[in-house]
Amino acid sequence: MDTPKINIAIVDDHQIVIDGIVALLTGYHSINIVATSTSGLVMLEILQSKKVQILLTDIMMPAISGQDLAKQVKANFPEIKILALSMSGQGHIVSKMIEDADIAGYVLKNIGKDELFHAIENIANGGVYFSQEVLNELQHFTSLKKENETINLTVREIEIIKLIEKEFSNKEIANELFISERTVETHRKNIFRKTGTSGIVGLLKYAYEHKLI
Repeated sequence: MDTPKINIAIVDDHQIVIDGIVALLTGYHSINIVATSTSGLVMLEILQSKKVQILLTDIMMPAISGQDLAKQVKANFPEIKILALSMSGQGHIVSKMIEDADIAGYVLKNIGKDELFHAIENIANGGVYFSQEVLNELQHFTSLKKENETINLTVREIEIIKLIEKEFSNKEIANELFISERTVETHRKNIFRKTGTSGIVGLLKYAYEHKLI
């Protein structure tokens, strides 16, 4: 008795990437590639008439990003499982896609064909699959998020950090936010204390690492 095939669709704004993935998966007889497209919007139309179990989607695409595509697929085709493919596995993006679209997996485009097949097979069997690098990024993001919550910077303090990053002086910040320079100075002291930094360079490094700007 033949093993049921796994119907997959692939969307990436670069045709050469699609061709590469198709070539990688051709040797696996349990996989059936039923649709490909370089447009997320076109893929949404295709999914209305094609029976797809797993959608492989790029993240950075024009017109509609992989994040938004995944969200729409989850809303309109909840039976389709989503495997994201990207050049980078930034923790905040992965976390958002899990939260918004309940994605079943996320892998980097530098993986080999055996890992890609393993991810597809695992997801088809009801599991999930995230590349180790992606899991590391997700763990790092979660740690930073918890740290941010512990530090508890206020909305006004984050506003001031963003203006500092734009090289605004205390006077310019005061004018921009309609507060006094003394209030700005107080906020700056609190910001340095909460973030454990003592200068602009250290503060901006902290802000970039913690996705504040």
